[in-house]
Amino acid sequence: MRADRVKIAVYGAGAMGTVLGAFLTEAGVECDLISRNLAHVQAMQKQGAIVDCIADREKKIIPVHALLSEEMTARYDLIFLMTKQRENKKLAEFLKEKLTSDGVVCTTQNGLPEESLCEILGKERVYGAAVSFGANMLGEGKVELTSKLSSMSMQVGGYQNANDKLPLFEEILGKISAVCKNEEFLKPTKNLAGARWSKLSINAAFSGLSVCTGCTFGKIAKRKKSKKIALAIIRECLAVANALNIAVEPMQGHDLQTLFGGGGVFQNIKAKFVLPIAMKKHALLKSGMLKDVENGRKCEIDFINGKVVELGKRVGVPTPFNKRVVEIVHGIENGLYEISYENLDFFIE
Repeated sequence: MRADRVKIAVYGAGAMGTVLGAFLTEAGVECDLISRNLAHVQAMQKQGAIVDCIADREKKIIPVHALLSEEMTARYDLIFLMTKQRENKKLAEFLKEKLTSDGVVCTTQNGLPEESLCEILGKERVYGAAVSFGANMLGEGKVELTSKLSSMSMQVGGYQNANDKLPLFEEILGKISAVCKNEEFLKPTKNLAGARWSKLSINAAFSGLSVCTGCTFGKIAKRKKSKKIALAIIRECLAVANALNIAVEPMQGHDLQTLFGGGGVFQNIKAKFVLPIAMKKHALLKSGMLKDVENGRKCEIDFINGKVVELGKRVGVPTPFNKRVVEIVHGIENGLYEISYENLDFFIE
């Protein structure tokens, strides 16, 4: 399969999907941006995708090819799946009919989404990407990139398959390096599980606490109580990964086990010092789950912190901090609590 002949779709062109699809297009890679949001699609068709890179004080207006999901008439060699996880099996059935005979789906969803897709598509057709950048939807063709361009990255690998398509991903996604001026934008990996658990550890800590508190990732990493709880959540995630015999991959050059995995006095001091520095390039990011809750929608907390709790029970690793995040977020969703930094008082330290 040659990269210059590959038919590509970004399915779920919300905030993150619009950024990826627009940057692929700017890099010279033709792709379709698929969304169920009529106003968003029509705006992109008329004016292009507008990406406000707020951390770099730069605005991009990129002509893109945007479609509604019902307008997908072609078959695709590569589909980036960038929706929420709640309908994964239903989406897999739909996308299966949109793939070429050797086409693949690459899910960029948070958590551990590959298993549900494999039930429908089969392992050879499923790849995953741990994505390290954040974005917000502004509406009608406009999105806000909250991470610095130079900090953007994607770790891509096959889910329990031979990784035959990795060279294709390298050729296609590697072209985004020029757009974000980061030669390490694409990081191929044959240890997708390890990459997933690195991202899951950060998501569980910062996305979950962002919902609880309403804070940006930068504020969570700086303030004393939230920093302490975030580190506890990360350590629970790493302990579960260790019990599952998963070698956690470095994330953006940071070895999470070395930085945050220990529990000694010196290690705690070092971890508290390093955490705000490690999150600096994503300091303006707010969780997509927070946006969902603010807009009255159920979020994916059960697929993030809830998954850590589930797997922790399976391997006998206590996860009280992750469990408390799930409880607080569901409480907020159900109107029992307000989004507030004071929710951190519910944690038992």
